[in-house]
Amino acid sequence: MIDIDKWQEIFGSIRRHKLRTALTAFGVGWGIFTLVLMLGAIDGLVGSFTYSFRDDAVNSIWLWRGTTSKDFGGLNKGRRIQFDNSDYDFLKDNFKELDDVTGRFYLGSNLLTKYKKEALAYNTRAVHPGHKVLENTEIIEGRYINENDIKNATRVAVIGKVVKEQLLKDEPAIGTEIEIGGVFYKIVGVFYDSGGENEMKNIYLPISTAQSIYSDGKQIHQLMVAGGDLSVERMSELEDQIRLAFAKRKNFDPEDRRALRMNNRAENFAEFSSLFAAFTILTWVIGFFSIMAGVISVSNIMLIIVKDRTKEIGIRKALGATPGSIIAMILQESILITGVAGYIGMILGVAIIYSMSGAESEYFRHPSVDIGVVITATLILVVAGALAGLIPALKAANINPVTAIKSD
Repeated sequence: MIDIDKWQEIFGSIRRHKLRTALTAFGVGWGIFTLVLMLGAIDGLVGSFTYSFRDDAVNSIWLWRGTTSKDFGGLNKGRRIQFDNSDYDFLKDNFKELDDVTGRFYLGSNLLTKYKKEALAYNTRAVHPGHKVLENTEIIEGRYINENDIKNATRVAVIGKVVKEQLLKDEPAIGTEIEIGGVFYKIVGVFYDSGGENEMKNIYLPISTAQSIYSDGKQIHQLMVAGGDLSVERMSELEDQIRLAFAKRKNFDPEDRRALRMNNRAENFAEFSSLFAAFTILTWVIGFFSIMAGVISVSNIMLIIVKDRTKEIGIRKALGATPGSIIAMILQESILITGVAGYIGMILGVAIIYSMSGAESEYFRHPSVDIGVVITATLILVVAGALAGLIPALKAANINPVTAIKSD
């Protein structure tokens, strides 16, 4: 049953200490508010970071041709490193742990792609079948390039969703022939790419076909490998092993990072993930101390309230109030202040984060907070508020009625 008299006394005490109570409540609410905002900010940064990895296989290593910057093995620096089909075969044959390997042969966007009266410039790449995994390509019509296309150097093309919409309009894509740089290719697939519109303006050809038409039949511009479920540690080991193997194959210093440029996306992802995990821990530490500052303020104001109400508490005890009832009254006031202030801070913080949930930028994307975590933090705050009021409550319970009545 609710003790109306006790609650009237509690609200009366709060009214008598309006400014102190308001400042204390602000400190408590601000602690929860800043914690929610910081958690939301970290989530927005993580969302942006994760989004930047969305359209490529995370567990992958990319290799680019470079130029030697050191003399090595009797050869002068300044040599251009080249890739060819034998390098692709070398990776496939000697690194069996790798799930997928692909080469890239770039035709760029200099070749016009034509269909009927339309003539548009699209970025055209020639690749192996494993490229589908490396680029996280989703086939929405037809199929991707396969091993038969590579073996027979067939003149087929897989086009992006945007290419289909712009070039073919509403006409069916599969089986339609398009002209790329004066050569006709049959469309065998249409793909969607989560990387966005620009990625869906690409056209993919079999690498053997492009090599035979546009080069010496074996040149490769870039190599890419995917490690599937391999650990980050193993991917780092493979990166070192691949560098050493290519240094031996191409006769350059293994320490010459400009000769063979490599990007271990698995390692990059792990490093960024660790960094954001550290940021999250730091956020909780800062939030904890902010909340504790508010809780200490609650304890201090309750001590002041107990001191101001010494005579009143003495009279209550003289009239038969038990120590338990005195403790309960002080604790209830402490819990009320922390609970209400914490709830308001939580609601304001969550409201601001969700008002920004649609934000999309390079460094900040779709921030959110785990409501369960926030509510738990608020409940912990209330418990801390109860503990903060415990010392003042015990002091009030131990007041000597006679001494209290005689106090000014």
